[in-house]
Amino acid sequence: MGIQVGTVFALSNDSGIRPGIRDQMRAGIHDDSLYVRTDPKASPTGFPFKVAEISGTMSETSIYEARPRLCDLGYLRTAFVKADGEIGYRCPSEPVHMYVRKGGDIADTIGRQCLCNGLTATAGLAQIHSGGYLEAPVATLGSDLAGAKRLAEKYPAGWSAIEVINWLVSLSLDSPRIKKGLSPSLA
Repeated sequence: MGIQVGTVFALSNDSGIRPGIRDQMRAGIHDDSLYVRTDPKASPTGFPFKVAEISGTMSETSIYEARPRLCDLGYLRTAFVKADGEIGYRCPSEPVHMYVRKGGDIADTIGRQCLCNGLTATAGLAQIHSGGYLEAPVATLGSDLAGAKRLAEKYPAGWSAIEVINWLVSLSLDSPRIKKGLSPSLA
């Protein structure tokens, strides 16, 4: 049994998320406008990925479509056996012609985002590519925002990781929700 607390830590002042992105997400928590969607295509791994709808990020279609397709970090590439028996690597977020040339299915490339560059940009380490293209961030949170809402009410100017821990510890272990194994963010 576990608990889901990544969102409240991600939104803390101590997280590695760029302050401007974190502030936009917390503002959306305050006014109930933040939307987190599960995108079944965004991740090149094929796993569903939670995308926070934040302006200036890859969640905007125009920003996603403006990004040149490339895979230059390669953290999420998958290995495959080439015709000569050697091991090769491919990523559905790389240029489509390269992915297909490596034996990938073109259908796997539709809607894929470069999470390697997007998450790195979210942490403030965006690459600037030749031609001046600056990698756009991709913001991710869990879809359960109740815990973040409670912390936002308690700490309107933001909270620290220590305050998250103190809040978690303060939750009653006798709570029916805890006994049932439900997230304390809903308690």
